[in-house]
Amino acid sequence: MTSTYAVLSEGLEKRYGSGDQVVHALRGLDLAVEEGTVCGLLGPNGAGKTTAVRVLTTLLRPDAGSARVAGHDVLTEAPAVRRLIGVTGQYASVDGDLTGRENLRLFARLLRLPRSRADELLDRFGLTAAADRTARTYSGGMRRRLDLAASLLTRPAVLFLDEPTTGLDPHSRSGIWDAVRELTGQGTTVLLTTQYLEEADQLADSVVLIDGGRAAHRGTPAELKAQTGSYAEVVVAEDAALHAAAVVLDQLTGAEPTLDPDRRAVGVVTLDQALTLPRIVRELDASGVPIVDATLRPPTLDEAFLRLTGARELVA
Repeated sequence: MTSTYAVLSEGLEKRYGSGDQVVHALRGLDLAVEEGTVCGLLGPNGAGKTTAVRVLTTLLRPDAGSARVAGHDVLTEAPAVRRLIGVTGQYASVDGDLTGRENLRLFARLLRLPRSRADELLDRFGLTAAADRTARTYSGGMRRRLDLAASLLTRPAVLFLDEPTTGLDPHSRSGIWDAVRELTGQGTTVLLTTQYLEEADQLADSVVLIDGGRAAHRGTPAELKAQTGSYAEVVVAEDAALHAAAVVLDQLTGAEPTLDPDRRAVGVVTLDQALTLPRIVRELDASGVPIVDATLRPPTLDEAFLRLTGARELVA
């Protein structure tokens, strides 16, 4: 079956400065995001994530390479791209002095859309009861929902979400997640940037880790986690057994374990998919190491990210 890509870029390059001061924000970035999916765009500090989004939303011209969004070239067909995308930034862009209804109706009027579209979205995002209150009285979650509603007035084919749940409580965050799932279920493609790796794990059909201006790693969240192995941890019954447990795990995995004396725990990352928890327990028992607990689990997406990017900080 042939895939149709809502976002497709090849060899995107972007440089800032000149001479000795030149900074290469993008170094041949390739992206391919299938229609009707969520793609999580992640990257360590200075990786080029923000620059990539600015290029794809026609806010910045690349120095080389090409990109198509919703079937249109971002350079030669920029107006067409803008008509087909929605963008929700990290901070709500609604006017606090206007009511929720006035905010959406204002945007609808600017976009030459019927007022009924604004009322439809107020209902869809559970804001009808608060529609005639000024936006400054809204909670953070309500303001984010209103902002998201504004970006959906035109029924965009591709929606760019930049940190959509920053500062929200778990309940509000869950509400935004439900809205994103509903959108993709209706065919909208979502390009998501987030500092919450759990968010990407929950929502993303695919993840692209940008590093040094390139797509360094890509795949489903499960595939990226599988690349970084499993995590085995043993909690021993007495302090004297800590180093003995470390020796056993070293022999089993060929990797250097990490000791946590306060918890009497020894942990190690292993890429050996054949290693099982029963085998770990048997080897410890055969070596006379008394244990309280033993676990073997896949990494979280946070752990996978840190291992794949050399434990550098995720861009907020």
